[in-house]
Amino acid sequence: MPKVSRKRRSGYHSRQVASCLAAPLPLPLYPSSSMQRYVPDAIACSRRPARKLITRLLSAALLLLPAAPLTLLPHPGVAQSLPTLGDTEREGLSPLMERRLGEEIMRDIRSDRDYVDDGPISEYLNNFGLNLVSIHPEVRGEAGFDFQFFMVRDPMLNAFALPGGFIGVNSGLVLAAQSESELAGVMSHEIGHVAQRHIARMLGQQKQNSMIQLAAIVLGALAGVSKAGGDAAMATMMGGTGLAVQRQLNFSRDAEREADRIGLQIMRDGGFDPSGMVTFFGRLQAASRNYSDAVPPYLMTHPLTTERIADIEARIRDQRYKQRVDNPEFQLVRARTQVLQNDTVQGLRENAEKFIAQARQNTKLQTAAAKYGLAYVYYRQNKFEQAETALKEAQEAAIPMKTGIMFGSLDIDIKIARKQSSQAVQLADALRKQFPISRTIARQYADALIAARRTDEAVAYLRDQAQLYRSDAQVQQLLAKAYASQGKQALQHLALAESYALNGSLLAAIDQLGIARRAPDATFYDQSQIDAREREWKERWKDEQKEMKDRS
Repeated sequence: MPKVSRKRRSGYHSRQVASCLAAPLPLPLYPSSSMQRYVPDAIACSRRPARKLITRLLSAALLLLPAAPLTLLPHPGVAQSLPTLGDTEREGLSPLMERRLGEEIMRDIRSDRDYVDDGPISEYLNNFGLNLVSIHPEVRGEAGFDFQFFMVRDPMLNAFALPGGFIGVNSGLVLAAQSESELAGVMSHEIGHVAQRHIARMLGQQKQNSMIQLAAIVLGALAGVSKAGGDAAMATMMGGTGLAVQRQLNFSRDAEREADRIGLQIMRDGGFDPSGMVTFFGRLQAASRNYSDAVPPYLMTHPLTTERIADIEARIRDQRYKQRVDNPEFQLVRARTQVLQNDTVQGLRENAEKFIAQARQNTKLQTAAAKYGLAYVYYRQNKFEQAETALKEAQEAAIPMKTGIMFGSLDIDIKIARKQSSQAVQLADALRKQFPISRTIARQYADALIAARRTDEAVAYLRDQAQLYRSDAQVQQLLAKAYASQGKQALQHLALAESYALNGSLLAAIDQLGIARRAPDATFYDQSQIDAREREWKERWKDEQKEMKDRS
């Protein structure tokens, strides 16, 4: 079933950088998890300090990057009048290098326990984000970046752009957004950062020094995670960076304004309400003002959010108000996100109570979303009959709204859990024909085939899927599950190895190859494939270790 990844990792590579939406520097609103941050329940749904490695690293990374000179150049495409900030090719960070850097960071993020590996949520975010990109395809740039969007489980209001077209949003941000226009304002802003290659421009001039400094950030973060001294770890990371921060200030102002302007144009031309950006950024500003004791000094001494909001308001003042009806999927995704953000035993109980109360609201969509959230809570509590009943009530309340895969995907999971595998296969088969490009439904169809013990069909289908989507680790995991059902040990562990490698866990992948090699049913062809993969992954692992050593 789709779930939040719980795998623990010791940390990330030293190449982690991020550009964040609401700050004078490219930092999140609440950048330090060791500063005992608290967010009001109405905004973040949690009062506990978030001690998460993803937030810690993504928050701190850009503080230590060297400043890049500001050069005003014409930029073709979506924002011809906007300044561009240097020539990244000349400064040494090519689009290919930028993409590779982003992919390496993503391999580590996918292995983190707070990476949200949930099919319906991931599919919604990517469909929504790619729709924004399609409004002005030129934001992909000459490199033609393949944008990918993902969620991190964290109650803090934040979004960030990684090198090469990877954009992350926190679960707290999705819950705080009251409309798709507000979400579009945040995501189009991050698309603007990628379009203008702000991270590449900051790394380009002195990228070797930047990487060494980022390695120090990782060491400081790991010290904070492994020991109780979170504040001391942050002091290690932040120490001696004041000059770098000051030098970056003007660059950051221009980069943020530039991303705002591109984001506004995407929203305006895409039919979204541009005031959604103002509304949401205003909410961020209010959070920092009302809880100033929890906000780092960078925001208190450089209140650029006020200037940015004023600039955005001036740009949209003469535009006609646009009433936009949100896709019903948005509210269903928010309900599902609420469950995933706090899926402890107590959290599930509290969410059930909230959804029961919300289901009494007047609008059909609010009722449908609350019933859907309740169904998902019951499913996570293994109360499958109650989950089925709540889901039917949600579907009835949603008629005739278009809800995409949201209801059907949960229905498949419930049917598999209730051992109704034949019905699950029938439903999944119908849905994959209705939504032929849905990766979520494709995986669930394979899972239903395995549950129905139609493993030969499952293997054939998954092998085709593995050829079509070579970077899909979940397909390899399902293939391993299917091979296990067939009793094919060598192929099972070979598929597991592929899934680990795709998630960036090379040592675990190599270990699985060893198990596959020793399997009694390993054929000569299997052994050849194992040997080839082992050489490739060992070489890659050695290269990564050497690279990290050179930067230490």
